[in-house]
Amino acid sequence: MVVLEILIGLLGLSLLVFFHELGHFIFAKIFGVKVLSFSIGMGPILAHKEINGTDYRISAIPLGGYCGMEGEKDFQNAIENNLSVISDDPHSLYGVHPAKRALIAFAGPLFNFIIAILFFTVISMVGYEYYSYTNEIVIDDTITESPARDAGMQTGDKIIKINNVETTNFNEVREEIVCRPKEQLTVVVDRNGEILTFKVTTLINKEMGNGVLGIYPNLESEVKLEAPTYSFFPAIYHGTKDCINMVGQTLKSLTILFKGVDVTKASRGPAGITYMLGSSVTETYKINFRAGLYTTLEFLALISISLGVMNLLPIPILDGGLILFAIIAIIFRKEVPAKIQQKVQLIGLAFIVFLLFIGVTGDVRYFIDIIKNALSKGSVAK
Repeated sequence: MVVLEILIGLLGLSLLVFFHELGHFIFAKIFGVKVLSFSIGMGPILAHKEINGTDYRISAIPLGGYCGMEGEKDFQNAIENNLSVISDDPHSLYGVHPAKRALIAFAGPLFNFIIAILFFTVISMVGYEYYSYTNEIVIDDTITESPARDAGMQTGDKIIKINNVETTNFNEVREEIVCRPKEQLTVVVDRNGEILTFKVTTLINKEMGNGVLGIYPNLESEVKLEAPTYSFFPAIYHGTKDCINMVGQTLKSLTILFKGVDVTKASRGPAGITYMLGSSVTETYKINFRAGLYTTLEFLALISISLGVMNLLPIPILDGGLILFAIIAIIFRKEVPAKIQQKVQLIGLAFIVFLLFIGVTGDVRYFIDIIKNALSKGSVAK
């Protein structure tokens, strides 16, 4: 079962990486940059065919793909030969106008956002059922710090609005709280028909990075809910809106890392993400098809948006770094010398290695916890 979950997760991640590379491929073709190779999958080449100067490949490892463009090696050549210009070939990545190069780099993340919109659009058209609790809360008296209790909120209060956003069930309450750690919220509650307003500053869960209000739902108030469905064009609107909201939340989550979060616990690397995707998909399809489809598409949309946002960070060796250098070249009407780009890229590489270390450390902890839980369940069963 674990193998199946990993395979499903790998296929999902491969789809997102493939679309990312497809964006680079299409825009490179549009702007006249020669694409030497375009592969579905990585590693050893199983089959290939050259068409109009591009070698289209199917590779052995079903993990994403790649888009090899003319001029990608010109950067290293310019450094080794101390050249002032990386390339002047109009069909090379570094030979085209910086604006075109920036758009080619931006196209990868753009396609990640487009496919996320597509996933959210399908969700809006199909709809889904889900379970939640009502917006009636219980004050958590098991913790020493409870912002809700300290502000004067009480068990039995119904949270009807947070920061002018209406909340009709506990899922909506949770969504408004978890993404706002260490922030002051304006919480409106219904207390036996009396409408009260509280100013509450959330705490932060340092292991997960989410906001904490010190409440939980009335566990006896579970209700079955149905998400609204839309026709095609309204679904596109809602899908686009959901994508924009998710991009905003993803950017906000990056700032949360600087609020004292234990990043090794709050972060997940590729292995953890792969397993989480596969296990979520397999478990929810056991419930029913719509639940499985919703979980699959929402999880893929979230990962796709994260992939797009991370690649747009102005860090050398990422798409955002290429865009940054292109913008500098446009402003100053002069390309950044190759040696300066190389030095900055080394800094960027060190940062990426640091992020990878954090992700892998998070993965190790994640799988150790899974193993511990499995062993403890086995002990209880005995």
